[in-house]
Amino acid sequence: MKAITMRIQKFSRPGVILLATVVVIITSMVVANATQTITAPNAVKITYSLAAGANSAAITPATNTSVLVMGCCTSAPGVGQVSLVHYPSSIIQWVGLESPTSTTGGATITSGANNVAGTHIVYIEANHTVDIRVASADTILVHNGEAATRAGNVTLVW
Repeated sequence: MKAITMRIQKFSRPGVILLATVVVIITSMVVANATQTITAPNAVKITYSLAAGANSAAITPATNTSVLVMGCCTSAPGVGQVSLVHYPSSIIQWVGLESPTSTTGGATITSGANNVAGTHIVYIEANHTVDIRVASADTILVHNGEAATRAGNVTLVW
C-alpha cells in the first residue's frame, strides 16, 4: 500500500488535472453520442366513426420521412398497415399489407405512389370496404364504403 501511495504522490498536480480533464472529455463524448442515437418515436392516434359512404377529415403525415400507418376497424374485423412517405406538394408513396379478407384469410401486398384524391392505399377492414385513401398530394383519409357505420382507429408513427 505504501508503494501505491508513493507513486500517487510522485504525480504532479498539473498531471492529475490533465488526466481528470481527459476522462471528463471522453465521458462527455460518449454521453453526447448516446443522446443523439436514442430518440423516442412520434405518434398520433386518430379514431373514426363514419356513416356509410363517409370520409374522415384529412390526415397530414410527416414529410420526407418514413411513416408507419396502421389502421383497424373496431366495429368489424380488419387491420392493415403501410410504410408511407409524403413528399410535400408532390406525391405520397407506400408499401404494406392489406387487411386479410374473411373469405381468403390471407393478407396481400399493397404498394403505389400517387397524388390523386380517392386513390386506394390500404384496406383496414376484412370486407375490403373501409380503406385509407389519398386525399391530396399532402394528405390521406379514411373512407367507409360499407353500407353501415364503421368505427376504428388509425395510428401514425414516425
